[in-house]
Amino acid sequence: MKPAICLEGVSKKYDQIVALRDASFTVSKGEVFGIVGPSGAGKSTILRIVDLLEAPTEGKLLIDGQYVVANSVRAEAVRRKIGMVLQKPVVLNRSVANNLGYSLMIRGWNEDRIAEVVDAELRRLGLNGRRKTNARNLSGGEMQRLCFARAAIHDPSILLLDEFAANLDPTNVALLENQVQEFIRKDPNRTVVIVTHNMFQAKRMCTRIALIWDGEIVEIADRKKFFESPDDARTAAFVGGESIY
Repeated sequence: MKPAICLEGVSKKYDQIVALRDASFTVSKGEVFGIVGPSGAGKSTILRIVDLLEAPTEGKLLIDGQYVVANSVRAEAVRRKIGMVLQKPVVLNRSVANNLGYSLMIRGWNEDRIAEVVDAELRRLGLNGRRKTNARNLSGGEMQRLCFARAAIHDPSILLLDEFAANLDPTNVALLENQVQEFIRKDPNRTVVIVTHNMFQAKRMCTRIALIWDGEIVEIADRKKFFESPDDARTAAFVGGESIY
């Protein structure tokens, strides 16, 4: 598969704080790539750079083989191909239906097409009876499933998930993971990057996994090797739940 995302020597500083150091890796089209590590290690920084919300202090980001700079004219076009779901659900102070239709409206879809797609998605989510409900009145699990659907409804080629199922009950975790699997099945060229603290989730969903520690990529390996025979002792300790401080 061709590369969808490529980081080349990417570093990120916030004043004197180094959030990311010389990160280099490639994520292929069709891959489900996991990023794990402790809090504050730099996982979310990577996603923000890939989503073109942050510019690297050093290094390059390539999307579909082309160099992209945050806040450039090209970046706006590239971002329309990317969907992102955050750990904490963020919904508009609007109805459930309007939350789903918003991302389609800003992409210039016509009203009839938006209505058709939103109706189908509401039925699939089991939220058709709550289409006029303010999205902020949904349960936490319903709200996060709505956020995922809103990110995926415009068929992005890259989907970024930042602890998207954290702090949810097992039923809603399973429902969200099923949404991810369904998203992937629709197009084998779609690329998903998952940041997670949940090792079981990484093992269930990811084809390759990277461990990031203190802003540095420690190891990247396919799922079997990462969990069963990692090269780095820090990876083995992290997977095993041991302290490596």
